[in-house]
Amino acid sequence: MPLAEVNTVDVDAAARTLAAGGLVAFPTETVYGLGARADDDAAVARIYAAKGRPADHPLIVHVLDEAGARAFARDIPDVALALMGAFWPGPVTVIVPRRPGVATACAGGQDSIGLRCPAHPMARSLLQRALALGVPGVAAPSANRFGRVSPTTAGHVHQEFGPGMAVLDGGACEAGIESAIVDCTRGRPVLLRPGTVERSALEQACGQAVGDRDAAAPRASGTLASHYAPMARVRLVAAQDLAHAGPGHGQALALYSKACPPQAERLGVLWRAMPSSPQAVAHELFAVLRELDDRLAHRGGGEIWVEEPPQGPEWEGVRDRLSRAAA
Repeated sequence: MPLAEVNTVDVDAAARTLAAGGLVAFPTETVYGLGARADDDAAVARIYAAKGRPADHPLIVHVLDEAGARAFARDIPDVALALMGAFWPGPVTVIVPRRPGVATACAGGQDSIGLRCPAHPMARSLLQRALALGVPGVAAPSANRFGRVSPTTAGHVHQEFGPGMAVLDGGACEAGIESAIVDCTRGRPVLLRPGTVERSALEQACGQAVGDRDAAAPRASGTLASHYAPMARVRLVAAQDLAHAGPGHGQALALYSKACPPQAERLGVLWRAMPSSPQAVAHELFAVLRELDDRLAHRGGGEIWVEEPPQGPEWEGVRDRLSRAAA
């Protein structure tokens, strides 16, 4: 997306927009967020309206530091403090008890709140300048229509919302998938959404095992069965089955796999090479899905076949995003 087509703003203008109750898309190290001041329920309602997001699906509040977290938390359990100490600023969100009467719209009707301290220097500058204007924290889900592929560039945000959305352009996001979310409200840490920080690292910081999401877990961002989905249907395919890849039912086909099947080029199949490391795949995953989706749209539609990632724990975040995209 050419930069001239994107409605870019600087940090000062973005902070003033947030202070006035407006929306601004901004970069984090994970994905671009669609931000509004978290202490203003009317401003937060604009996020839900712009995304088409259900009002009971909670948002994550981005804060500058632990002091910022305490403006929204009734209590910060020891396990949350341990995670904050180990990974803030960084791609880990903690769910903690919410201060009564604060950030009600962000919580989606729950008495807990998700808090994150981003590491991206532009996001931190925005939070710092917004704080100076009286904004204690910024609610920011991914800057895309609800359920769609998350944006990792300013151009992706423009694709989602058009020129009416102000965007703070910080280049391509480093991590590429959203933060890990850990519920710290029930006496033991529970992983609600994996990210680029591995479970073993979370457990080392917590000093105990991190449980799996269960029926008693609070609702949290990005945990619906179907999410992160392009318009084209996504199929997860075992590596050995990619040898049978070919267009069917008159539709085009795109592949994202480590190797290109011999027949793919002859059959006109689109192919993007999948890196071997989970960090590299996470970094480019959403951008690749968007690219292949756009190219298929120009061919009248089709399917995206993605090689199933390995089962190792370091692939947990990528597997989570792909399984939801394919749901």
